[in-house]
Amino acid sequence: MEWLIIAVVKSVLILFILLTAFAYTTLLERKLVGRIQVRFGPNRVGPFGLLQPLADGIKLAFKEDLSPAGADRFVFMLAPIISVVCALAAFAVIPIGGTISVFGITTDLVLADVPIGILYLLGVTSLSVYGIMLAGWSSNNKYALLGGVRSAAQVISYELALGLSLIGVLMLTGSLRLTDVISAQQGTWFIFLQPLGFIIYAIAGIAETNRAPFDLAEAEQELTAG
Repeated sequence: MEWLIIAVVKSVLILFILLTAFAYTTLLERKLVGRIQVRFGPNRVGPFGLLQPLADGIKLAFKEDLSPAGADRFVFMLAPIISVVCALAAFAVIPIGGTISVFGITTDLVLADVPIGILYLLGVTSLSVYGIMLAGWSSNNKYALLGGVRSAAQVISYELALGLSLIGVLMLTGSLRLTDVISAQQGTWFIFLQPLGFIIYAIAGIAETNRAPFDLAEAEQELTAG
């Protein structure tokens, strides 16, 4: 029973840290973009706009739930859930730190230290493609479907480069366990041993998130043009 309680506590902490970090990273980005564009950025809610992420979360929770006419409502609601769950589940095997002792209980700062951590990570993140495709298909709109196909094609194509860039890390480590990968870098970081692999991995990782300059799938220009 003790291991179950520890796992639940770890899961809650990981979710809290991830969602909070995401919210305030977005706030930082909005602030920086505001400065670049010679404007203030969010500064109304709380001191220096620090409560803006909380306000955005409350607004999002109370927004009207809309779905296109003729859409498959169940799949339409399931699609974003798949993408979010896959993104969060990926952090189950990512080590945050070493071993700590809290209230007499010793535990590792990782939710699940599995022997196939890298394969699990690649597999779970690949499943998020289903969320993208199902969102486009369930909308009952050919343009949404084409957008989903375009976004899924981008994710899949860069996943190939991302996976291949990890081969050098696996050869140097000799293990698929992420804690072993970290331990193998105590002397020299792999970024210095595999600089090309790191550059490919970084580019592919940004492309996976559909952020600039890989934000074609977001179709911001097309939406602005109507």
